[in-house]
Amino acid sequence: MKKERKEALLRIPIGIVCGIIAELWGILTVVLAIINFFVVLFTAKRNKNLSKFANLYVSYLYSYLRYMMFTTNIRPFPFNDVKEVEKVDYKSQN
Repeated sequence: MKKERKEALLRIPIGIVCGIIAELWGILTVVLAIINFFVVLFTAKRNKNLSKFANLYVSYLYSYLRYMMFTTNIRPFPFNDVKEVEKVDYKSQN
């Protein structure tokens, strides 16, 4: 079996496992984003840890979708580490 065909077939179980991780992580991220909204509303400051967690999720989702859309053969977490695509921006925009 050719390498690309084998990799394409492996995307099915990898996609299922990573999809479950993405869904659970996404639910947690939405809950934390709502909490972060109220933190910002009442303290006028963003929580760095909540922002970093959400940013890590978005980076994971990006790597997962790139893999599933055949734009890369680099497998997403838990098969590789999650790397931030962009750093969290704490500058306020007025």
